[in-house]
Amino acid sequence: MNQPAEQKAQTKALFIADLHLQPAMRKTTEAFLNFLQNQGKQAEQLYILGDLFEYWAGDDDMDSEALQVILSAIRQVADSGTSVYWLSGNRDFLTGDHFLEVTGAKALPELAVVDFGTAKVILAHGDAQCTDDAAYMQFRKMVRNPAWQQQFLAMPLAQRKAVIASFRQDSKKTNQEKSADIMDVNASVIADLFRETGASVMIHGHTHHPGRHVYRNEHGECVRLVLSDWNLDGDTPRGDWIEIGRDGEIVRHSL
Repeated sequence: MNQPAEQKAQTKALFIADLHLQPAMRKTTEAFLNFLQNQGKQAEQLYILGDLFEYWAGDDDMDSEALQVILSAIRQVADSGTSVYWLSGNRDFLTGDHFLEVTGAKALPELAVVDFGTAKVILAHGDAQCTDDAAYMQFRKMVRNPAWQQQFLAMPLAQRKAVIASFRQDSKKTNQEKSADIMDVNASVIADLFRETGASVMIHGHTHHPGRHVYRNEHGECVRLVLSDWNLDGDTPRGDWIEIGRDGEIVRHSL
């Protein structure tokens, strides 16, 4: 049953990213389920900006009990009357129509511009803006190619998982050799996005470096808000979400 609109009046939209859910991350998964129940159902809109899962091998790999619990919880939020929006990340870009059908989420393009009335907001995962990382951008171009994805998804599931494990191992090794600046978003790319879209706010994840960055152009002040990753299972628990209230106020909440 949909929740009456007046009960969702305080929160216009919520934004999360980079939970990297996997069976070993039990506390993180529990925190996400609690977030959906306590915050997600109270919002008009929920935006998941990628890397909700540690990896996604295809929509034919959705049968595990742990994953079914997560997918069902998202569907319950959608069924409560909250509009759930999905923008895939670099770990779960292979989510497809069946994933959307099961969760009740609506797909967004890789770069979305949403007008919330009080602010026009750019939404992205964030990896496409890390243009200084030439090796990653080349890899991204390959795996985002529809022909490559069609060929990959035609492989047996076990083979796909083995390929993904190899990709992750290689990525972890190469990232240790890269500077933090190279793996961050390019400031000029962001400035161009603000100028081209006329937006005053950008929200993204991917970098795992939560923060608030101010840009100025002919339209005035623009703010880029970076979401944290979530990890309640490690030595330094962390996680956050961003809220846009009905009054247009933008607030960051920490776990």
